[in-house]
Amino acid sequence: MDANAGRASPHLSSVAAHDVVIVGGGAGGIAAAASLLKRRRGLKIAVVEPRERHFYQPGWTMVGAGIFSFEETGRATKAVIPNGVEWIRQEVAAFSPETSEIKLRDGRRLPYRFLVAAPGIKLDWARVEGLEATLGKNGVTSNYREGVAPYTFELVRNLKSGTAIFAQPPMPIKCAGAPQKAMYLSADYWLRQQVLDKIEIHFCNAGAVLFGVAAYVPALMEYVKKYRAQLNFGENLVAVDGPARTAFFDKTSSDGASTRIVRKFDILHVCPPQATPDVVRKSALVNEAGWIDVDPQTMRHKKFPNVFALGDAASTANAKTAAAVRKQAPVVAANLLSAMDGAPLPSKYEGYGSCPLTVERGKIVLAEFGYDGKLQPTFPAWVNDGLKPTAQAWLLKERILPMVYWRLMLKGREWLAVPV
Repeated sequence: MDANAGRASPHLSSVAAHDVVIVGGGAGGIAAAASLLKRRRGLKIAVVEPRERHFYQPGWTMVGAGIFSFEETGRATKAVIPNGVEWIRQEVAAFSPETSEIKLRDGRRLPYRFLVAAPGIKLDWARVEGLEATLGKNGVTSNYREGVAPYTFELVRNLKSGTAIFAQPPMPIKCAGAPQKAMYLSADYWLRQQVLDKIEIHFCNAGAVLFGVAAYVPALMEYVKKYRAQLNFGENLVAVDGPARTAFFDKTSSDGASTRIVRKFDILHVCPPQATPDVVRKSALVNEAGWIDVDPQTMRHKKFPNVFALGDAASTANAKTAAAVRKQAPVVAANLLSAMDGAPLPSKYEGYGSCPLTVERGKIVLAEFGYDGKLQPTFPAWVNDGLKPTAQAWLLKERILPMVYWRLMLKGREWLAVPV
């Protein structure tokens, strides 16, 4: 076993070569490392990740509803790094795919035979004026910010009357259903507490539809009606005045004209605008839109054949969810090893993503779909009953999927994710 397994590397020779360097120790990076080692023990792999804590971020919706504790969604990074993988606790300062190396923040250069880019997505809080200064206070919250989801439930629990706004920015964002999940679970709590009739709910979506896969919209609309939520499409949050409890939206009409809308609130749940990390966007890895330019099926870079990517920063047109990563990681592993051997790439990713839409406590509409919105159900009918909310899907979300994440996905055990 590698003496550096699961530990940060304090020293790294500038000439040391790794078979595979993985940038990012989130869901994509760790799952890819585990899937590679499952197929070929003895690979020299390094994971470059500066953070000490690794989080099961799909659980933060449940934290915001008082169902999970924030503490149970996180583990030490060193505990999830697979045995045999070196953890380099550094930030990436630059990518140099032309010379097959990356530059670390401390100035060292790290060469590689193959690169797996899984840097995640940047939550661009600063693009909403005033947001960072008031987040976590003045009624402004977000289940997307580490440690803030408990404040969401505190606000929900204490609200007896008033106005609650749930804002969603333009696509793409990770876990695109999360802003409305927060709305549904909050409204369900208020309904159970018999105060819903005193609370006005607004869902302000910069997009034009409630959910990107039309087949699931009818079931969701039943809950929108049940909770008397007002849908405000085309409204993009641009500024927040926390002390004044005021949110400012720009609404774009069909002719392109923009109108400023001012809304007062008691609770404002924000999903921030999102983009690739700055270091990625400045590199040769990205396409014109700023995403890592990979083939949507093989996950191999279109220009640099020894580079693969997965997760939120990849250019693939799938939903940016942990479920997508669960399918992508084995494809990346199988194809990278074939490329390493000079063989054709055997596996294809078909765009799978999943969004367990928590429409009420105890029931979920389990959306499973691939490229072009094609439905891709993977769970049996007793769990995923077509397009209807089920208690079984809630059990899957609450009890089973966290175990799948920690015990299977991050360990290279590819339950319902073996690549084709």
